Amino acid sequence: MSHEPSSSSCTALLLRSVGELDAWRRCPLCAATVRHEKGRVECPECGFVQYANPKPTASALVVDDEGRVMFARRAHEPSAGKLDLPGGFVEEGEHPLDALHRELREEAGIGLRDTEFVGVFMDWYRAELREISTMNLYWSARIADGVPTPDDDVLEFAFFGPDEIPWDDVAFPHIPDVISAWRGRQQDA
Repeated sequence: MSHEPSSSSCTALLLRSVGELDAWRRCPLCAATVRHEKGRVECPECGFVQYANPKPTASALVVDDEGRVMFARRAHEPSAGKLDLPGGFVEEGEHPLDALHRELREEAGIGLRDTEFVGVFMDWYRAELREISTMNLYWSARIADGVPTPDDDVLEFAFFGPDEIPWDDVAFPHIPDVISAWRGRQQDA
């Protein structure tokens, strides 16, 4: 499976070619003009350096007693109406596992148990007029408490067996890789 961004639109490719720091002109500390180098800006006056890094996310493969995985149908862009694994962006200073528990409580109203790390998967996330590189961390988990109830950013939850997932309806290109890695771990167990 390809690990390249999957969008074929010229706009998406153009947005990806505009780096996170390309619009930076002045140092946020001393206001001097910054120098651009691949993936970073540096201030020649005070030495400040800023790197363009992927934004971390934490998400879950919530598995029920029948071995089905819970998907969330997205209420908002990007990929509104498409299926996604529940989770979200890690907040500044937050541990990714804490973010996972927070996001599932917020999005689905559930607590998690039996979390097992599945892996890290890179992708792109369209936000407003740009695409953001994301570093997506995934855990498998079981529901500890609560009943999945959609919050305002989710239209509905649905459980699918690994062979029943409607791949054409999935929001992000890395999700098949996540399911594949999880299935590999299940077979090795």
